[in-house]
Amino acid sequence: MEVIFVLHNIRSTFNVGSILRTADGLGVAKVIFSGYTPRVDDMRELPHLREKINKQIGKTALGAERFVDSYAVDDILSELLRLKNEGFVIAGLENNLKSKKPVLQMKFENIAEIRSALQSRVVLVLGEEVEGIPDSLREIIDVFLEIPMFGRKESFNVSVATGIAGFYLRNIK
Repeated sequence: MEVIFVLHNIRSTFNVGSILRTADGLGVAKVIFSGYTPRVDDMRELPHLREKINKQIGKTALGAERFVDSYAVDDILSELLRLKNEGFVIAGLENNLKSKKPVLQMKFENIAEIRSALQSRVVLVLGEEVEGIPDSLREIIDVFLEIPMFGRKESFNVSVATGIAGFYLRNIK
């Protein structure tokens, strides 16, 4: 399965670094940065801020930031439409959704259903740590994936959730 991660409005440089390291470990094809997600060598930042961001991302990426194929876009909606036209299924990783679109719980007993919905090329959209994926992007998403929770908390940290979802996607071949 070809997988692309979209990091939209992820605040934490440490989460970004962790997701880049996870992307490398899982063989993710690309990582796309959008919104206010911090990114390595961001020329929009002043040099001293760019250096600080690079150092923070690098602390958890452990070098993956240098070789994971990644790029930034200003208009994520247009980029998602382009990828959809290239045959990618756009999946949003969310929890506790009440959606008119399909919501598939990432349980191993649902593998056949998820394999059918995602086919072989998927873009996994990750949203802001507290608010999730904004409504403006939810309209373009084909299917939402939800990681079931068994404890008292309602959600995982975005980088942990990305690792769980990425591992799951790698195992539904």
